[in-house]
Amino acid sequence: MPHLLAAPDKFRGTATALEIAGAIEWAAHDAGWSCDRAPVADGGEGLLDAVAAHVGGTRRRAKVRGPLGEAVEAEWLLAGRTAVIEMARASGLVLAGGPEGNDPMAATTYGTGELVAAAVSAGARRVIIGLGGSATTDGGQGALEALQPTSRLAGIKLVVACDVTTAFADAAEEFGPQKGATPAHIALLRRRLERLAGDYRRRTGVDVTDLPGAGAAGGLAGGLATIGAELVPGFELVADLIDLPDRVARADLVVTGEGRVDEWSFRGKAVGGVVELADEAGVPVLVVAGAADPGAPVDVVSLVDRFGADRAMADPCGCVAESVAEELSRRSSLP
Repeated sequence: MPHLLAAPDKFRGTATALEIAGAIEWAAHDAGWSCDRAPVADGGEGLLDAVAAHVGGTRRRAKVRGPLGEAVEAEWLLAGRTAVIEMARASGLVLAGGPEGNDPMAATTYGTGELVAAAVSAGARRVIIGLGGSATTDGGQGALEALQPTSRLAGIKLVVACDVTTAFADAAEEFGPQKGATPAHIALLRRRLERLAGDYRRRTGVDVTDLPGAGAAGGLAGGLATIGAELVPGFELVADLIDLPDRVARADLVVTGEGRVDEWSFRGKAVGGVVELADEAGVPVLVVAGAADPGAPVDVVSLVDRFGADRAMADPCGCVAESVAEELSRRSSLP
């Protein structure tokens, strides 16, 4: 029986990676293929679900301060002595009402720090913090405030999963606009991050200025690095946690995808990572996306092009299942 690996990322705003993987699995079984569901993430939203799908664990909730100061209930995962946190669940742009509702100067990572503290209090000795989807550009100052005194973190391993390599102060220009920042805001945010980098250096001896990835989540990565956190590529972390290279090698076809495939998809993001693993293993790969930019370096099945925007948005799982079924039918007809 031919074997398929379903390794999609989320289709942001329409379906989770786990839901898309389920749609791929349905098409595979209907076509007589076995299927291994391996939803992936690159450190942003979806990290918790990707890890939980493979290692299990207990989902917990904590009431923390949201990005604009309101109380929010944030879910996190405890698997043995390892906790998995998505900063977006405490300090995310969605919680702030999107770029239109956000206050880019005031948005804080305080709630993310509270989540880390909750995980440590629950007995976690390793805390994985996924960055992505943030409302913030506070350089991690809020999170560090919530974690005082940091002596409570003695013996705790903090691992920060980044999906970008952006420098600390560059976070203002690179991500500010998508968080609602005007050009005037961006200039102020950059100066604030530059001052904060100097302050961190004087107080901790850690220079985050040129640390790759320190600008992730508006500098939260850099702030956490000053208290000993290790910054790692998010996709590589997830791939190791879920044994993805071995699972790819056992497949006859790998199917991956996300909401929009563009050039960024192949710069440390999940889809590009899956494609690279499949290429290294010599396994064919099918990429399905809600939409795709013309410059994507691989062939992509675009649901918008194939089914129209309305159906692609309303029924992404059905569209993915049909697209995969068509590909498996085509493969079965090959000599």
